[in-house]
Amino acid sequence: MPSKQNLFTFAGVLSGSLVWGLIWFPYRALQDAGISGPLATLITYVMAILFGAFMLPRVWRERHRAGWWPLWLLLSAGWTNFGFVLGMLGGEVMRVLLLFYLAPLWTILFSYWLLGERLNHYGYLVMALSFGGAMVMLWEPQLGLPLPQNLAEWSGLSAGVAFALSNVVARRAAHMSLELKTTSVWFGTALLTVPLLWWQGGVAGQLQIIGAQQWLILGALGLTICATSYAVQYSIAHLDANRAIILFLSELVFAAVSSYLLAGEVMELRDWIGALLIVSATLLSGKLHEPERVHRD
Repeated sequence: MPSKQNLFTFAGVLSGSLVWGLIWFPYRALQDAGISGPLATLITYVMAILFGAFMLPRVWRERHRAGWWPLWLLLSAGWTNFGFVLGMLGGEVMRVLLLFYLAPLWTILFSYWLLGERLNHYGYLVMALSFGGAMVMLWEPQLGLPLPQNLAEWSGLSAGVAFALSNVVARRAAHMSLELKTTSVWFGTALLTVPLLWWQGGVAGQLQIIGAQQWLILGALGLTICATSYAVQYSIAHLDANRAIILFLSELVFAAVSSYLLAGEVMELRDWIGALLIVSATLLSGKLHEPERVHRD
């Protein structure tokens, strides 16, 4: 019979997968109401910071001992979340998510650069499967090189690169507390929205059109992001890599079902083939190193 701790860890990972498999829908609803993705992201992550404010005193005391690593984590994890949201708002949910899930490929490269980890035979197989899956999905003979086809797909791909970097940075900076890592993610996501909001002309006009219903959605998203962060951080600290990765892949199932039912998106055969290759690479990536201590929440 599974222990209470096992049930909590499984529930934590599944809750994170559920949230990130469905989070595109409320952000799109807010966008349809006139609230841009950057502004919605800024507000929800500021709210997450406020809900998690009890952690800030410890983070403040730790700031001098952490060195420059929180800044690296702030930038990489911040773009992980912001780029993911931008991709989901402008592109097909499953294509963006699968491009994001090329992260194991970039993890191998960053692990070699920052941690000095050498490839084993699983590493070469992960690289081959990831590249193969991307080429099957993206190949258009008339367009030449198999590259993302629009800004949304580039956002999803770059968010996956940032996700890989944030995980490697978190492993490299093992001296950082979970509180510092988590708040760095929130602050980074909020801060990276500011340049785009400034370029779009500021937030004053958009703030005026936010009604009570939209504020309720934004508040619920902020609370959900805050709570999910704790659940996921607790879970990945108590699960081995193979189990965690299998559970995290349930995000693809939640996203596939929700995008079909809520947005009418249907994947083509080559998308399914590419997805199978990328999922296989993700499953094998659990054999490359120890469990990673940060997620994009």
